[in-house]
Amino acid sequence: LVACGFALLVGFAMALAGLCPYVLEVAVFASQTVLAGYEGLAHYWRSADRLRPGVKRGIWLDVGLPLLAFVAFGLLFIVANPDLLASFGETVEWILTSLRDWIIRFAPTWQEVLFWLAVLWLAIGLLRPVVSRALFEEGSQITTLVPQEGSAPIRALFYSPFRNTLVTVIVLFAVYLVFEFATLWFRDFPDGFHYSGYAHQGAAWLTVALALGTVVLSVIFRGSVLLDSRLGRLRRLAWIWSLENLLLAIAVYHRMSIYIGFNGMTRKRTIGLFGISCVVAGFLLVVRKIARNRDFIWLLRRHLWALALALYLLALWPTDMIVHHYNVQRILRGDPAPSVQIRVHPINSEGVLQLLPLVECDNEIIREGVRAMLADRHDQAEALARRQEQEGWTSYQLADRVVLEGLRAASAHWAEYQDQQKRGAALERFHEYAYQWY
Repeated sequence: LVACGFALLVGFAMALAGLCPYVLEVAVFASQTVLAGYEGLAHYWRSADRLRPGVKRGIWLDVGLPLLAFVAFGLLFIVANPDLLASFGETVEWILTSLRDWIIRFAPTWQEVLFWLAVLWLAIGLLRPVVSRALFEEGSQITTLVPQEGSAPIRALFYSPFRNTLVTVIVLFAVYLVFEFATLWFRDFPDGFHYSGYAHQGAAWLTVALALGTVVLSVIFRGSVLLDSRLGRLRRLAWIWSLENLLLAIAVYHRMSIYIGFNGMTRKRTIGLFGISCVVAGFLLVVRKIARNRDFIWLLRRHLWALALALYLLALWPTDMIVHHYNVQRILRGDPAPSVQIRVHPINSEGVLQLLPLVECDNEIIREGVRAMLADRHDQAEALARRQEQEGWTSYQLADRVVLEGLRAASAHWAEYQDQQKRGAALERFHEYAYQWY
């Protein structure tokens, strides 16, 4: 999340500077902040005299000398009177003690001061950039490649190989899709079905096939091919193969759904769904490139945008909350298989409270196991709250506070598991029961 924030901040600074925040250009723009920060600080220093209000030297003397005399004589008067000196000494001591305590508690460390100075330097570099144009000037404008009127018909050297390649993959994909739908759709899977091989590893390899299809189409529809007079025929073949690729994407989603249906959702399966969607988005961008005759720089920039967007959404996505809400609902409907995801995998603060409905589950092993888990998590949350209170406001996390309050409110359900031996036995029993679906 912090990395995403930094990247978006640089992109926002680019937009303020009048540049389109393409991903490659964002990296170059970020690299110039050190030099730009130095030039910005030098500019501000040179401009300080113009910004400083003009105050005559006589005015400083008119105010400064009376103030200096007041302080000097006032101190003499205090020293000359023991009662005043004692009272003043106590007041000064109280002020100094309070100031010392405040400094110890709130004053930054030297590392924090250096960090602030670095942030100031880089922020000025972002506000006053030295980069004033796009990284790829030739691709900064969207271009449409069309043959010039009156010119001789262009015959691309690789037109025939590309055409034959498209015909081959069209036939191959058609045969495979028939096999895919015949073997994995609309059927009940027997005991011992290799879920990991088909639905996990298989989905990954099919995703690679989709990505490879994206690369192939990108390679075919570029350069002189886009100016070939026979481009329309090649495009028709590309549309047929594109439709098959979309059917393949549906097959990949189906394989993931098989795995999820077997024993529930996990973080990795969420990442897998994001990855498949990112590949599909990249493929659709290639289709758009072919339809609009865009150049390769146009495609590269939008592919990187799609990847960046997928990473940002994944970083912000409340994964554990959604994953365990889904798993809990499956269990409450009578399917105990997702319990393995609750027992085997770690659960962060987003997902803990999603387990509360299971404290009244009909399945005794799951119910008591979850109660023991929540009793353990309640102790951890209390210890974390005490540590955060000692560390101060900088360690405060809203999600941790919400979890603690939720567990405190429901603590009556696991009061019997304050006994560590009883808690351990319930957890072990739950683990052995759930592991059959691992």
